[in-house]
Amino acid sequence: MRIAQLLSGIPTVITNEERKFIDKHRDQVFISSLDEHDQWLAQNLVRKGVYTISKDSRSIIKQLDENSTR
Repeated sequence: MRIAQLLSGIPTVITNEERKFIDKHRDQVFISSLDEHDQWLAQNLVRKGVYTISKDSRSIIKQLDENSTR
C-alpha cells in the first residue's frame, strides 16, 4: 500500500442497502424514529465509522469524511 493511499484514508465497503440508508438519512437521525431493520443498518454503519453516536445517545450523526462511504 502506498503512502498516498494511507493518507487519503481506507475506503469502507458498504452494501447497496446501507447506501440507500445513507442517502435517505443525510446528517443526523434520531434512533427512536428508526424501525428495527433500520436500527440494525445504523448499528452496522456506526461500526464501520460512517456514523457516530451522539453524546446523549439519542441520535446518530454522519461523519464528515465523504471518502469513507465509497
